[in-house]
Amino acid sequence: MKHIIGVYFSFGFWCYCFCFCQWVSVSSVRGFSVVESNRIFSGFASNVIASSRKQFTTIASAGSSLKSTPTSTVESTQQEHEQKTLVLFSPCKINLFLRIIRKREDGFHDLASLFQAIGFGDTLELAPLREEKSTDEFTCNMPGVPVDSSNLVIRALELMRERTGVDMHFKTNLIKQCPAQAGLGGGSANAATAMWGANELMGKPASLEQMIEWSAELGSDITFFLSQGTAYCTGRGEVLTPIDPPLSTGTKVCIVKPNVGLSTPSVFKALDYDELSDLDSDDVLLPAFVNSDGVENVSKEYYVNDLEAPAFRCVPKLGELKESLLKVAGFKHVMMSGSGTSIFCIGEPEDKESFMKEFGESDDVQVFFSEFIDRESDEWFQEPTKTKA
Repeated sequence: MKHIIGVYFSFGFWCYCFCFCQWVSVSSVRGFSVVESNRIFSGFASNVIASSRKQFTTIASAGSSLKSTPTSTVESTQQEHEQKTLVLFSPCKINLFLRIIRKREDGFHDLASLFQAIGFGDTLELAPLREEKSTDEFTCNMPGVPVDSSNLVIRALELMRERTGVDMHFKTNLIKQCPAQAGLGGGSANAATAMWGANELMGKPASLEQMIEWSAELGSDITFFLSQGTAYCTGRGEVLTPIDPPLSTGTKVCIVKPNVGLSTPSVFKALDYDELSDLDSDDVLLPAFVNSDGVENVSKEYYVNDLEAPAFRCVPKLGELKESLLKVAGFKHVMMSGSGTSIFCIGEPEDKESFMKEFGESDDVQVFFSEFIDRESDEWFQEPTKTKA
């Protein structure tokens, strides 16, 4: 009997030791995973790190399945929550034509304009914060950009929470390239990009149509950036008519931005209503572009911007810059975008080296080479190439 008891005791003892060793081994691996996870998720990531995150999530999830305590489950959920970082391109726009129709009783102006997205812009990094966080975190690389609740990105996130009822806050980093007061819609694009990204991270509680409707509360141009790349905008700019299919992608465009800025209100203040174009936007201008075999082949008389003349009065050097660009061989059309001060040129300079010596190396202007872009209905815009000269 003693012999039998001894055998059972020995067998039980070794089973205990085996289980204990396995527990220590699993705990060690899990502990390493948590440390590695915290290190990787300690800040905003590049695309390469974001890809590594996805691979690491599989490993972390496998380890988490071994845990059985409520605390472990919460830790796993928090880690997965922090992993979801979106890196989104925020494109700029140009106005292929811009007509001022009338001044409204509320002080705004009705306009009609053909907007086109281009492959030059900013980058927005967006990640959800832990559930206990009650405010958004926002940073930006460009001095002078407000990082408080007055920024359109923060306002867009607040709007998405308010309208969807999803109480999610975000850590957001904006990498700016687009200059201020350029007429390229940089801030509006940032807001639209934030709305799209927030909706993705929230689990898509809002439809595109709803976001288009809500965006009008934030500003006139924001609505356009929720289109697929080409749109006819009326009203204050918030009434969107998508052009489907969009204008051909890849059309080359050069942006020349003088270092002088110009506010939109000052341009409208200098507006002379007797100077406005009499070309009909619906019946003449829009068909001229949409039905063309390329915007470079559209007659120059249809490249109309009613805000050019007042902007040139405010900053005479803008008119001089346009005249200089019109002489560059290779540029088919040259016009100011929006309320300025950027001048866009359709085409490419035939002698790029000479062009860059005259304009690109100047201390007075910045030059950006880009092209027309669009997006698929269920995807966001992608940056085609590096566009800064």
